[in-house]
Amino acid sequence: MVADTTDAVRPRPWLWAEFAALYVGAPLAIALFMPGHMLFEALAVFSLAGLWLLWRTGGFGWHSLVSGWGRIRWVEVLGIAVATLVAGVVILQVSNPGRLFDIPRNRPDMLVLIWTLYPLLSALPQELIFRPLFFHRYGALLPVGHGAIAANAAVFSFAHLMYWSWIVALMTFIGGWFFARAYLRQGFPSAWLLHAVAGNMLFAVGMGYYFWSGNVVRPF
Repeated sequence: MVADTTDAVRPRPWLWAEFAALYVGAPLAIALFMPGHMLFEALAVFSLAGLWLLWRTGGFGWHSLVSGWGRIRWVEVLGIAVATLVAGVVILQVSNPGRLFDIPRNRPDMLVLIWTLYPLLSALPQELIFRPLFFHRYGALLPVGHGAIAANAAVFSFAHLMYWSWIVALMTFIGGWFFARAYLRQGFPSAWLLHAVAGNMLFAVGMGYYFWSGNVVRPF
């Protein structure tokens, strides 16, 4: 599933510089300086930049973004939904019980809106940046096997530094591991669906409190 990146348009030092700027520098700058209300605007810009870089690389099978639905492992989808639900309940019971199932109890209409928009406006652009672009354009820079998946999970977690929460960092690392593994094994639709289901479940259980930029308090 990992695409051949030998036709990348830049030499390795340039790719390393790109990689560092995109997956380290940009998240760090957002976490340090960007106002929280501009999160979706920043995500849109990076999505367009990611698609442009993917096109510039060459050799990418664009049809792979919409093919592979038959390879989805529905047991994994159910598993990540249940695991996210259980983890969210445990975390909130310990840290903030009043938030548990807050949106379904008080704003079910808002939950419907979130479940409709999150997969398209958040999960989809994130998956484009962190799966096809990451593995196709920068695959030649990565270790093989589980090392590549671990590297992907690490940069995915680091991209959520803006929330300044170890809970978010841990959950996004674990989620990133499963999303990356699904992408490499079953294709883009599987990774996107797992991400969408996990995110929607987080909001349903009340963990959206940790993933809402309006609650972010920078530690400085």
